[in-house]
Amino acid sequence: MHTGNIRKMRSSLVGDDVQYEFVLYNNLEPGELLPMNEVVGKKIVLEFQHVINCVVTGEKIKKTYGEGMSYEAYMNSPMAVESVLRPELSQIHEGIALRDEEWERKHHLQPHYVYLSKTAGIKVGVTRKTQVPTRWIDQGAVEALIIAETPYRQAAGLIEVALKDYISDKTNWRKMLTNDLMPGELEEAREYLLENVPNDLQKFLKNDEPLRHLHFPVLEYPEKVKSMKLDSTPIIEKKLVGIKGQYLIFEDGTVINIRSHAGYLVNLYA
Repeated sequence: MHTGNIRKMRSSLVGDDVQYEFVLYNNLEPGELLPMNEVVGKKIVLEFQHVINCVVTGEKIKKTYGEGMSYEAYMNSPMAVESVLRPELSQIHEGIALRDEEWERKHHLQPHYVYLSKTAGIKVGVTRKTQVPTRWIDQGAVEALIIAETPYRQAAGLIEVALKDYISDKTNWRKMLTNDLMPGELEEAREYLLENVPNDLQKFLKNDEPLRHLHFPVLEYPEKVKSMKLDSTPIIEKKLVGIKGQYLIFEDGTVINIRSHAGYLVNLYA
């Protein structure tokens, strides 16, 4: 048995194969890292202990905001600044902080990628250069292609905004988990999308990056999925047939988003 507070699963690529580790904390202190690929195909048990600790303060809370935060922490945390979800709003490259100057300089005043990925359909996204390939894995992308590199976050966000008129920036998690892929090639999409980037941002474009493939540890994809929450299903005892994005996929088509349970205290038998 392994006990601790959930954090989002850690992931990496070995070749094209995605590797996962289940992350458990002792409240705010790092705890165990449990390799998960070797558990796929076996029954696991996840027991919620009816305790949630804020991932910022460690205090016991009844409900989480953002990823495992109390309401107060969420309202004050730099991790919840508007420019996280809307990169085009960042102004730290001009010396203007929206919430926390030190945090925004560290996270937003650094190289960013604009990329295309295929999760179900083709989408456009923005991430810090250091977050590749983690960002693609977390989204459940089976393919990814970098189309621009910028020195700071706002410029990447402006490119993304320019392309949103032509392509989605959202992931359909149900189709991602059933592997219901729409037709379309990322390289072809890159060709017509880059023509729609404003002239002042053209200098950041990259049209020679290689296509990346990602293979997830999934034995079988369900035809339909039903999401579970530990609040309403405190004990999950099922055969694990796959991991994709931040989801565990079970034999009966139920899934659980591990990332959305950050801070939850659990026992894991695997």
